[in-house]
Amino acid sequence: MIVFDDLLDVLTWAAVGVLAVAGALSASRKQLDPVGFMLIACLCAFGGGTVRDVILNQPVFWLRVPGMVALAASLALVVFFMAHLVERRFVLLLWADAVGLGLFAVLGAEAAQRAGATAWVAVLMGTITATAGGMLRDIICAEVPLVLRREIYVTAAALGAAGFVLLLDLGVGRTAAISCGIALGFGARAAAITAGWSLPTYRARPGRDYPDRR
Repeated sequence: MIVFDDLLDVLTWAAVGVLAVAGALSASRKQLDPVGFMLIACLCAFGGGTVRDVILNQPVFWLRVPGMVALAASLALVVFFMAHLVERRFVLLLWADAVGLGLFAVLGAEAAQRAGATAWVAVLMGTITATAGGMLRDIICAEVPLVLRREIYVTAAALGAAGFVLLLDLGVGRTAAISCGIALGFGARAAAITAGWSLPTYRARPGRDYPDRR
């Protein structure tokens, strides 16, 4: 268990780095300055977890780990100087986002459970943790948020969080529940990216003609 927790800690730092890169790539598409790069990178990496902690009335997680902020800011500056070397930045952004989504959906759900949340609240908090940062990034960068596009995005995060909570409630060990939850969340998002899966959208229909009742 100690080995797994150490691995999970490493993956958490890696996910923060990946989401920071995703945020910085968004900043590069908008041609922001270095401060803008760092702001968007940190917003993407920490936004979801911050919203979760505020809702649950818990200490904001990144304030206790300033090294994560330094990592996100440093990676943002690296991207500022090297983003022009990446030809398909939006594709890289999507995959970076998918990696962070799978991990943070499960970690967010687990953090909610440690705070005493019920199962459905834990799933909701996991979904928010995984998606709110990307949504705030897109809003500030004047992009249509991924959550509003024809993307399996929020659904993938919810699937990962729900899979973790369900398996844990069924008595499956924590290691297996976390691993399966991450795989479900990332797998659903990866399949959506590669196969172009999306949920059905509303299609406009002709309005009804009502008789004149005057």
